[in-house]
Amino acid sequence: MSVITGHKGIGGQVRGIALVASDNFSTRYDLDRERGIFSRRSHKLFGENYVGRVLILNAAKGGVASAWMLREMVINEKAPLALLLNDANPVMAQGAAFAELPFMHRFETDITQAIQTGDTVLVDPQAGRVTVE
Repeated sequence: MSVITGHKGIGGQVRGIALVASDNFSTRYDLDRERGIFSRRSHKLFGENYVGRVLILNAAKGGVASAWMLREMVINEKAPLALLLNDANPVMAQGAAFAELPFMHRFETDITQAIQTGDTVLVDPQAGRVTVE
């Protein structure tokens, strides 16, 4: 078991299976939000289902549409369980808050290297901790 600390995040504590890539993340351009899969062919997670997984990626990309898209994903039950990024922009953070989606960024280490797809993780945004179980 290892603990990774980061900036205090948004949302409540969740436990789930990690889906990890070192790619950046856009809700608008990387996802098929109706099917719950990565749809951009050049993305390292192309074809992977992200619904109900702890999604761990490098950095946020995209603009203001990210906020309402995250909320739409949660309402339609096509959202990740939590979102962890090495680096996020204010729009992604606002979107996670608006969607009530557990969210963290700015970790002590590269989160995409510290956790592997398939790992079970406990995300505690209020404590600023991710535990790899």
